[in-house]
Amino acid sequence: MHAYLCEISLETNWLNAILVSSRSHEEVTHLTTHAGVHEKGNLSVLDLISNIKNSENFEKVGAIALFIGVARGETREGEKVKKLTLEAYEEKANEVLAKICADLAQRTGIADVQIHHLLGEFDVGEDIVYVSVAGSHRSDVFPVLREAVERYKSEAPIFKKERIVDAKGSATEYWVLEKENKEL
Repeated sequence: MHAYLCEISLETNWLNAILVSSRSHEEVTHLTTHAGVHEKGNLSVLDLISNIKNSENFEKVGAIALFIGVARGETREGEKVKKLTLEAYEEKANEVLAKICADLAQRTGIADVQIHHLLGEFDVGEDIVYVSVAGSHRSDVFPVLREAVERYKSEAPIFKKERIVDAKGSATEYWVLEKENKEL
C-alpha cells in the first residue's frame, strides 16, 4: 500500500474546492460513525472530509491530517501485484476501529479521529483506507495520525489477498498476514 499524507488548510479550503468539483454534494455519503469497514464504492475521501467538517467539535479544529492508503503495485519482494482483495471480520473490525478512534480522540488538542477501511477487490492505485485526525494544531494531529495508522494495521482483523504475476506471466494469489508486515 502506498500512502499519501497531506495537511488540509481550513483557511484556504483548497482541497475541499478540488474535491467538490469532482463530485456533486448530492453524492456525498453522510457517515453516522467515525470508524468502520465499508464495501468499496460506498465511501470516498470527500465523504470523510464532509463528515469531519460536520462534527460537533469542528469549531476547535485548525488542522486536519489525512492518510490515504492505496493498493500498491508491487510486493515487498518486488513481485508485480495485479489485484488485491480485502476482507474483514466486520463486527470485530468495526469495534476495534471505533476503540482506536475513541482512545486517540482523548488526546490533548484532538477534536476528531476517523478510520474507514474499504473492502472488496481493488486494482493497483485504488484507495483502500482513509485515516483522519482533526485537531487544534498540526503539531497535535501528525503524531496521532501515525499512531492511528500503526494501530489499525496491527489491531484490526482485516485481511489482504494479493494476486501477483511473476516475470514469466504466471499468476498466483495468497493471503498476506498484516501482523507479519508490522516491522515496516
